[in-house]
Amino acid sequence: MRIAVTYENGQIFQHFGHTETFKVYEVEDGQIVSSELVGSNGSGHGALAGLLNDKGIDVLICGGIGGGAQRALDERGIELCAGASGDVDEAVAAYLRGELINTGANCDHHHGGDHDCGDHDCGDHDHDCGGCHEEPQGKNVGKKCRVHYRGTLNDGSQFDASYDRGEPLEFVCGAGQMIPGFDAAVADMDVGQIVNVHLMPSEAYGEMDPQAVFTVELARLPGAENAQVGQQAFLQNQYGQPFRVKVVAKDDTTITFDANHELAGKELNFQIELVSAE
Repeated sequence: MRIAVTYENGQIFQHFGHTETFKVYEVEDGQIVSSELVGSNGSGHGALAGLLNDKGIDVLICGGIGGGAQRALDERGIELCAGASGDVDEAVAAYLRGELINTGANCDHHHGGDHDCGDHDCGDHDHDCGGCHEEPQGKNVGKKCRVHYRGTLNDGSQFDASYDRGEPLEFVCGAGQMIPGFDAAVADMDVGQIVNVHLMPSEAYGEMDPQAVFTVELARLPGAENAQVGQQAFLQNQYGQPFRVKVVAKDDTTITFDANHELAGKELNFQIELVSAE
């Protein structure tokens, strides 16, 4: 099996029709055996499906995608998982675990009350979580930074580490791509420096929000009928922005999601090493 993911700086690129690079994974017996970056050679919406077909792609994982592109992929027998966001390697791993749901081109779900899914579009700690916080100050703000990090909870359990993946995380400091406390810690570091920071929920993923738990009719969400309670999935809000949810309940007609980040309400500890800042 060959899986392609729209790619930009290690993250899932959100506009399929403008994709310049795909990361292509070779999978055997449910395990990734190799990967490579493949350029689109300037192909636009109409030609990208043909390019993927020529590369022998079986599955495409992407963010936003239009109906015409979906049809082109379907005509070529390429399975689609749209609405994904975050780290490309993690998304492929989630797909192989059966944890990705294809939300299609326009999963426009309002779910009662005034709650807006767009308030909960934060995925992992390297995504858009800093919009409502002050911009950090420091010499690295605006620079492309590469860091290694290890994240732990107060009980010492590890929830993530770039060291384990063997590849630094790359982001633009101060651009809102990181949780606020992480961004602020890197803003004034020196290359080669290692710091340890303790973040309160307000500096990380915020407190638990009961309004982020919502129910949708299964008929409005094609593909969700096979979802299982406890499964992680990606949805899109009415603006086409993808966000991660967890299935917390399901019956014959409805499915209930929790859009709170799994680390919401928790204090986090990070060891951060600045590899480069350019």
